[in-house]
Amino acid sequence: MDGVTTDRTEERTRAALQRRLEDVVRENRFTIAVVFPAIGALTLLASAEGLLPEPLSYNPLLILFGTAVMRSPLVVGLLPRIDRRAAACLAVLTAYTYAIETVGVRTDWPYGAFEYTIQLGPMLLGEVPVALPLFFIPLVLNAYLLTLLVLGERADAALVRLPAAVAAVVAIDLVLDPAAVAIGFWAFESGAYYGVPVSNYVGWAISGVVAVVLVDLAFDRAALLERVRTCVFVLDDLVSFVLLWGTVNLLYGNWIAAGVAGLFCLGLFRTDRYDLEMVKTALPGGS
Repeated sequence: MDGVTTDRTEERTRAALQRRLEDVVRENRFTIAVVFPAIGALTLLASAEGLLPEPLSYNPLLILFGTAVMRSPLVVGLLPRIDRRAAACLAVLTAYTYAIETVGVRTDWPYGAFEYTIQLGPMLLGEVPVALPLFFIPLVLNAYLLTLLVLGERADAALVRLPAAVAAVVAIDLVLDPAAVAIGFWAFESGAYYGVPVSNYVGWAISGVVAVVLVDLAFDRAALLERVRTCVFVLDDLVSFVLLWGTVNLLYGNWIAAGVAGLFCLGLFRTDRYDLEMVKTALPGGS
């Protein structure tokens, strides 16, 4: 009986913590999804243009903190669906993320010759950011979730669902990399697409296949969809991504990349969860 009582106490504690986390995210949706990416775009632009003092310019702690805050809706939204199978698959994906990036930095394959031009926090072996999974894995999850919602019943077919999700992952990088190059996060030796070579997108397609398959294996899709449909803020991280990197692309005249960001906006609108009424309720003091 003591064991049963302990288990029930732990379940109630976890449920209470989950409710509290959801309340915090829900009450601060506008700040997380709009204010943080707006401030991020301005500070990154100011850093790139040499307008910030040294302690603030490209400050890795600020970058990591801002990224973690913008990721919080996705993380909190998916927490109830992280069981042992999901944790194991995400752990494999984390290891793969480090491995493929290390190979890329050392060999120029599969992304092409590139280098980090600033430190995005502590660097593993002095080569790749320790926080790399925080940057990459949520992008894959966002692409996968948006694909499921947009495709609807067509997502039941793996031959439709998986290629579409991989294409969404590559499309995310069509937005990310030109903006990251523009503000000086990393640089390629050359590239026809706003300084980014085609080989980079071949690499993202390879990484995307592995990542999407692991994410697809990680979750019970029906339970995941139910959670996504009932959790109003779970895709807010994608909203932050579009606002931050779409704005940077606009400011630097990367029009195609900005247009792809606009397509993600259309995809978000198709989920029927982002409209004027949502904006009103997400504003501070909204109900």
